[in-house]
Amino acid sequence: MNSERYRKIIGTIVLVALVAIGFSTPIQQWMMLPEQVSVPVDANMDEVKDSLPSLFSIHTEDEAAITVAAGDFPVKKIHKDRRERIEVIPGGQSIGVRLNAKGVLVVGFHLIDTSDGQKSPAESAGIQKGDIIVKLNKQPVEDMHEVATILRTPHEAQPIEVEVIRNGKTLTKTIDQSITASEGIGQLGMYIRDSAAGVGTMTFYEPLSGKYGALGHVISDIDTKEPVAIHEGEIVRSSVRSIAKGKNGIPGEKQASLTTSQHVLGTITKNNTFGIYGVLHHGHDLVNEGRLSMPIAFADEVEEGPAKILTVVEDETVEEFDIEIVRSSPQKHAATKGMVIRITDERLLDKTGGIVQGMSGSPIIQDEKIIGAVTHVFVNDSSSGYGSHIEWMLQEAGVPLENDERKAS
Repeated sequence: MNSERYRKIIGTIVLVALVAIGFSTPIQQWMMLPEQVSVPVDANMDEVKDSLPSLFSIHTEDEAAITVAAGDFPVKKIHKDRRERIEVIPGGQSIGVRLNAKGVLVVGFHLIDTSDGQKSPAESAGIQKGDIIVKLNKQPVEDMHEVATILRTPHEAQPIEVEVIRNGKTLTKTIDQSITASEGIGQLGMYIRDSAAGVGTMTFYEPLSGKYGALGHVISDIDTKEPVAIHEGEIVRSSVRSIAKGKNGIPGEKQASLTTSQHVLGTITKNNTFGIYGVLHHGHDLVNEGRLSMPIAFADEVEEGPAKILTVVEDETVEEFDIEIVRSSPQKHAATKGMVIRITDERLLDKTGGIVQGMSGSPIIQDEKIIGAVTHVFVNDSSSGYGSHIEWMLQEAGVPLENDERKAS
């Protein structure tokens, strides 16, 4: 009986010891060691060492693997996935953005005289601000001129069938027209717009494919605050005339002029959370600025501390200004606002007050690598704002992140 009881006691002690060992710091840190690490070909191995739990160090290292040790005892072999950095050309140029929306955008309503008194027939029929009108009486419309042509009629008004896109869904509404006595044009009692324009900053372009990224945030309609659905668009040269200086609570703004159509730089094919993207025209003059290509840095390589941005504050001259990376999140998946940045350059603070509208897209440089782009300003602190990591912008542009993929494409 006593021997049986001793066996149970010893078994319990061994079980408790094994459980305790499993929760011990060394075992927990050992379990945290990855099976594989992604290492850029030019990476400093000190960065890999710093990423290991404190108990371990690199024992040996070769082209294929890293052997990790606890003291002098090897404990695990971690395979290396070598990444060859791609290089892109940093931007910083001020660009004008011209977007032609898909269909025409409803931006508001107004009252007109009808047989039922003053009202907006469109609003009464259930049309909402932000709707995109794509068809009138089953006829496709792409601009305001086509809408006016369809509504222009010399005879009695008839109800008009309107096809709209709302939140990605197609809806059909019927509106009772009201004819103006003087011009014989059908009136629907709504304000519409078929294009948008603005100013931003080029972030990068990839010389082999001509693909580019800019702005770092979505272009939204000024009235509806909804993203503009692109039918077609283009980027052009832009010259900064003056700066409306930012103050806490009031964002500043670059006041710039768009150049003529003969200076069109490229197309716009995508407008989303991470910015605008497209392809530069063959023979665009951005390459004439003599700017050399520069390697990218992945999100997990960005460090807190000094960095620089490239942007324009006068005419078309790209200048370099000092900033500080206050915080960077080593994101594993695409997301905006990956960095918090602060302007430290006294010249820029004196000129602009910090981050201003039109500066979005300005490339951020650290350790001679492109790490991201300026995206938003803090409303209550114009010297600070957010930045997006460059690798997410490259993905949105369709630029492979590794050279082998780029050559294959």
